[in-house]
Amino acid sequence: MEPDRRLRVIEPFRSLFYTPQFVAIHGGHLAAEGLEIALATAARGTGTVDALADGRADLALSGLMRSFELADRGGARFVHFAAVNDRNGFFLLSREPRPGFAWPDLVGRTVISFGGAPTPWLCMQAVLRRHGVDPARVTWIRNLSAADAVAAFRAGKADFLEHGPPVVDQLLADGTAHLVASMGEATGPVPFSSFMTTPETLGCEGDVLVRFVRGLYRAQRWIAASTAAEVAAVIAPAFPDIDAGIRARAVERYLRQSTWARDPVLTRAGFDALQEILLGGGFIRRRHRFEDLVDTDIARHAVQTLG
Repeated sequence: MEPDRRLRVIEPFRSLFYTPQFVAIHGGHLAAEGLEIALATAARGTGTVDALADGRADLALSGLMRSFELADRGGARFVHFAAVNDRNGFFLLSREPRPGFAWPDLVGRTVISFGGAPTPWLCMQAVLRRHGVDPARVTWIRNLSAADAVAAFRAGKADFLEHGPPVVDQLLADGTAHLVASMGEATGPVPFSSFMTTPETLGCEGDVLVRFVRGLYRAQRWIAASTAAEVAAVIAPAFPDIDAGIRARAVERYLRQSTWARDPVLTRAGFDALQEILLGGGFIRRRHRFEDLVDTDIARHAVQTLG
């Protein structure tokens, strides 16, 4: 099908964590809905919210926590309408092998936390509190770029590093680090990333958004029926600088822990779980209604019409 509509999509950063997006694009699933996707990556220091607010993007791949944050301070409203990730996509690495790792092992140690977004940090705090560990008893290094975080870890400036692939797989492959915990497994199911847009776009472009979500759902179904090697091959154009073996191992790890949503419908249970994490970490001060930040009609209609 020849594309009859172009959609501008912005992502917060380029990541294997967002594989369903790249399968939808490079696997031809969005093209099958007659959509051409102009994908941009947010520049460091700017965000997906800014791109939606000033009209540079039609849709954004982002965390629900962005909409929680805006609602909490009375800012603009952005609505999430299609689930992408059902799990935290980060991993905790140690400088030394720790076969008997337990969360109290972090007490008195230094951890380099992922600096690209606040949700991994908030999830880490929630996990520690759940295991009776006060996060204040850990020394944290935050807000480093990926390159600076890896350099600091290699230089011995921390005992632990929290990051995602391909950094995780590269450090494991060369023996610099040892995997001690999957933050996806430790955190539990949570709607980590989803597509969001403005209420205006939601109201005026409903038919186009249904087509977009159908394309995403096609990709989700294809991923669920495919091997890690097959998925890694399809997304290769989005990651030309990542070794094929590293890419396949990262995809395999994500598949094993059910990182990616199997359908695009965001759930109230996931919303509530994330809200508790954000409240517990002091990121938001009050509760917000599911219906104010999430639209499920688009995704439900897309699933039903795809059959």
